[in-house]
Amino acid sequence: MGGLVMPPPCRVRGGNGKANMAESGKIPPPARDAFIVTVPDSSSRPLAVIILAAGQGTRMKSSLHKVLHPVAGRPMLLHLLASAGALSPQRQVVVVGAGREQVEQAVAGTGAIVAVQAQQLGTGHAVAQAHDALAGFAGDVLILYGDVPLVSVGTMRAMLDRLSRGDEPRAVVLGFRPDDAAAYGRIIADGQGIIEKMVEYKDASEGERAVTLCNSGLMAVRSTDLFVLLDQIGNQNAAGEYYLPDIVMLPGGTSAVIETEAWEVAGVNSRIELAGVEGVWQARRRAEAMREGVTLVAPETVFFSHDTVLGRDVVVEPNVVFGPGVTVADDVVIHAFSNLEGATIARGAAIGPYARLRPGAEIGVKAKVGNFVEIKKATLGEGAKVNHLSYIGDASVGAGANIGAGTITCNYDGFFKYRTEIGAGAFIGSNSALVAPATIGAGAIVAAGSVVTKPVEADALCLVRPDQVGKPGWAKRFRERMLARKAAAKG
Repeated sequence: MGGLVMPPPCRVRGGNGKANMAESGKIPPPARDAFIVTVPDSSSRPLAVIILAAGQGTRMKSSLHKVLHPVAGRPMLLHLLASAGALSPQRQVVVVGAGREQVEQAVAGTGAIVAVQAQQLGTGHAVAQAHDALAGFAGDVLILYGDVPLVSVGTMRAMLDRLSRGDEPRAVVLGFRPDDAAAYGRIIADGQGIIEKMVEYKDASEGERAVTLCNSGLMAVRSTDLFVLLDQIGNQNAAGEYYLPDIVMLPGGTSAVIETEAWEVAGVNSRIELAGVEGVWQARRRAEAMREGVTLVAPETVFFSHDTVLGRDVVVEPNVVFGPGVTVADDVVIHAFSNLEGATIARGAAIGPYARLRPGAEIGVKAKVGNFVEIKKATLGEGAKVNHLSYIGDASVGAGANIGAGTITCNYDGFFKYRTEIGAGAFIGSNSALVAPATIGAGAIVAAGSVVTKPVEADALCLVRPDQVGKPGWAKRFRERMLARKAAAKG
C-alpha cells in the first residue's frame, strides 16, 4: 500500500525519496496525520472542491503565478473559485507548488485552503496533497484545474448529478471533442458513457489515438473513494508520473464520462493561450449582452470585465473597454474609444468619445461626459455637462451645472487630496482651474481663464484675470528687431 490515506507507521530519514518512490511504484505520502471519515446522509451530499495549481507555468515567462493571470480582469483561479462557490462547497482546496505566497494572498478571504505539492510528480500526487485539508469531510469531490478557468457551474453540477445517479460510478470524467485532438489523453467509452479505457496520448496505440473523445482532466469522485483509489495507482508510464486518470481503470468498479464543449475546458499554459481564453470569454459575454438588449456597434472591439453590468437599450460604440466595477443603467450611450473602470452611470447619460471614467466616478441621470474628459472619484448630478478636455477629480458637480473646456479641479498638492464642490446650475468658463478645497455656489459663474482659490457665492460672478493691456505696433517692432538680430548672426 502506498500510504495515501493512512501514514506509514514510521518514516526513515535520509535516502533519495524520489528513487524510493520509483522503486515502489506508489505515490509518496504527504506529511499528515491519520483521520477517520463517516459516510454522509445520502440526501445531503456535501461538496468539496480541489483545484490543482502546482504547475511551474514556465511558458508564461512571468513572475506572477500562472493561475493568477487575469481573464476579463479577474485571476483565473478566482474565476474558478467563484463558479465552484455557486455550488456552496463545504471546503475548497487549492494545491500549489512554487508561488504559494502569491496564491495565499490571492485567495485570502475566500475561505479556500492552500495545500503544497513540494515535488511535481503528476496530477494524482497533486490531488493526494489535499488529504489533510479534507480531514473529516465525507461527500462528493470536484477536481478542477486552476489554468482551466471557463468551466461553468452548469457543467460542474452535471458532473455531480451523474456521480449520484443510481449506477453510482466510482468517478465521473469530463470529456470533450476538440477540432484537433493533438496530444490529449483519450477516453474509450460505450454508448452509455461507461468508460472502458482511459489512456494518455504518449502511452496510447495508434488505434486509441484515433479516438476523438478526450480527457479534460476534470473529475468528480466521492471522498470515501478518492484517497483509497489514489493509494493504488503507480507511475509505470512514459513520464514516470502518477496520473489521476489511472484511478478510473483500477479494478472493482466502473466510471462514467459526460461531455462538454471544447472551449469550456480550454487550458492556459502560455500568453498565447491566455489570449485565446480571453477571446472566448469576451465573445460569449458580448453575445450575452446583445441578447439582453445592449447594442454593440462593433462587438469584436468591445471588451468587458468579469463584473460589468449593463442595462437595456445601452449603446456601446467601437473600441470601448470596461474595467472592473462598472455598472451602466438603461438608455446610456457610450461613444467610441472610451475607457471605464469603477464607475456608475445612471439612466440616459452619454459618455465620450475618448472619455475616461476612473474609480469612484458617479454619472447622474442624463449627464454628459464628453471627449477627452477624465472623471475620478467625482459625482455629476442630473443633467450636468463636462463636454470636453477637462479633469474632474474628488469633486461633486450639481445638477445642471456646465463645466467648460479645459477646466480642471486641482485636487492634489503632492501630499493630500482635496475636494471641490460645484453647486447646481453653476457655469464654469473654459480653461478655469479650481484649486481645492473649493466651493462654487449654485448658479454661480466662473469666468473663462480664472484660477479660483476662494469660495464663490451662489449666483455670483467670479472673475480672476489681469486687465488686458494693448500696445499698438509692438508686435511689428518686435518682429523687425528679431529679424535684424537673426540676419546679423548669420553674417
